[in-house]
Amino acid sequence: MAKISVIGICGNSIFMNVDHFHENGETLSADSVYEEIGGKGINQAIAASRMGAEVSFLSAIGDDIDGEKCRQCAKENNIKGIFKTKDEKTTFACILTDKCGENRVTVYRAAELAVDDVLSFESEIAESDILLLQHEVPAEVNEAAVKLAKKHNVKVILNPAPIRDIPENITESIFAVTPNEQEWQAIDISRFQNCITTLGSRGCSINDEMFIESLKVQAVDTTGAGDTFNGVLAVCIAEGRDLKTACEYAVTASGLSVTKKYVLNSIPTRKEIEEKMKNE
Repeated sequence: MAKISVIGICGNSIFMNVDHFHENGETLSADSVYEEIGGKGINQAIAASRMGAEVSFLSAIGDDIDGEKCRQCAKENNIKGIFKTKDEKTTFACILTDKCGENRVTVYRAAELAVDDVLSFESEIAESDILLLQHEVPAEVNEAAVKLAKKHNVKVILNPAPIRDIPENITESIFAVTPNEQEWQAIDISRFQNCITTLGSRGCSINDEMFIESLKVQAVDTTGAGDTFNGVLAVCIAEGRDLKTACEYAVTASGLSVTKKYVLNSIPTRKEIEEKMKNE
């Protein structure tokens, strides 16, 4: 069984559906409102778990009801959740989705991990096949995690979202970066061993040389599609699949995810992914 360790945020999310996104000064009325636990870290951990991997997840939460919901969410999704309780509120996000299924996300990060929290997670990293990271935690947290992964010969996948500088001292230790098109333009991909660029409804590219086409589906909600992609990609690489095959799985999974509203309900299982691939 593949073993994936994930470091990232977890918090409550509120979703609102609107006809279109705001113009300057415009007030909109939402058609609906919905709450669920989310964050790139927990979403990616769930995607990996539903692929059948053993998943450990490190995150910071507050001593509040949303923090308890995070613990419960990890448990319900067969994830070993290691939550560090901070003297802050748990992370909160607001997601607007328009009638075309596109989204705009605003995140309030309150409780945050520290380097000492990562050091206490070393045994989980050491036992992993893949360490999966994003930019929703402080830079020094990711740097410490990458150094531990290098120490234990664990491959690192970095989803560089949101955009920020990636220190030179960790780039050589990263097996793959997974930017979207906007993030791709902001980083020098020549610094990395592999770059897998997600292209939304067009699929993804591998090192700007190979293109993997997406599923032809009607998008209902794109929230979490990139997280689904990353979680599934990590498991496939952990299982020893080549980048092309791993990306085919990941593109299929993200394509399935956009056909349903919200995130947790939309992340497919391994069985759903493989059945779809057989029928394509």
